[in-house]
Amino acid sequence: MTRKLTAAAIQMNAACAPTETRLERAGRLVAEAAAAGASLVALPEIFNTGYCYSDENYQRAEPLDGETVAWMRMTAAQHGVHLAGSLLLREGGEIFNALLLFAPDGRMWRYDKTYPWGWERAYFRGRRGVSVAHTDLGDIGLLICWDAAHRSLWKGYAGQVDLMLVASSPPDVTNPTFSFENGESVTFDEFGLIGRILKDTGKYLFGEMVNQQTAWLGVPMVQTVASGHLRTVLPASRATLLTFLPAAPSLMRHWSDARQVTLECDFIPGCKVVDAEGRVRSALAQSDGEAVAVAEITLADEKPRPRGAQPKSPLPALSYLLSDGILPALTAPVYRRGVRRLTE
Repeated sequence: MTRKLTAAAIQMNAACAPTETRLERAGRLVAEAAAAGASLVALPEIFNTGYCYSDENYQRAEPLDGETVAWMRMTAAQHGVHLAGSLLLREGGEIFNALLLFAPDGRMWRYDKTYPWGWERAYFRGRRGVSVAHTDLGDIGLLICWDAAHRSLWKGYAGQVDLMLVASSPPDVTNPTFSFENGESVTFDEFGLIGRILKDTGKYLFGEMVNQQTAWLGVPMVQTVASGHLRTVLPASRATLLTFLPAAPSLMRHWSDARQVTLECDFIPGCKVVDAEGRVRSALAQSDGEAVAVAEITLADEKPRPRGAQPKSPLPALSYLLSDGILPALTAPVYRRGVRRLTE
């Protein structure tokens, strides 16, 4: 026996804007998804503020009884949908990137991003553990963006869920342009071996890798992404440049102009609804801008078990070393200073 439900993945432009403005835009898209028959609606990562590296992130982190959480609860009830989205939550003197899922009756489930990606560690900390939302629609496994690169987290949901929900806003940092204070810029083509290894690899994670992992679990998946173009100053700019110097010594010529390095890149496509076989049932291109992908998915009556060996990650080991190790270590002190200022 099987059961069906209609799911919607929402794509929003990632440019930072006032929370009121972004919630208004999100509300229109949720209404569109509900009108299309969706009972499960997912918004992107950090949907209420937008995605950028800025000291404003500390002030814009909200408490659990803040504006965005109240809006999510109200909107889920208004449209009779299960509504998910991620935001920066301030709790106990710390900031977390929390994916919240609300039922129409106000019940809430929460998953905190386990692995802040690279420079994100400057604005929130991680919290270990998977989270299953036991909803009336079924048991839903939750992940946020870069967490989906970690096979151990997928494995933690094996045999425990009916479907997966992944909220993301992935900038294409594997195809970047870095600009310095003197106006000069470089791309990964000038980063030597590191650049050659990493260039364009981000599309594999939000493309085939998540499809393969959800097919291995034997459940459908709803994945959101952001759209648009990112232009933001990097936290710990000079320390970041120092990290790449051993592989690309020529970058040393930019040292005096690297107090503030600006990153520019597009966002990675991947807003989609995927079935239990890993086939894409509905998807959006980045050129679609703010839009909704809607599809009917089939859920098994009994929890599926993984099928064969878990697929390997297509990402190079260097991606994990930089994203989980080096860059978070450089930016964690920036985070500590930022949260300390909140209490001063």
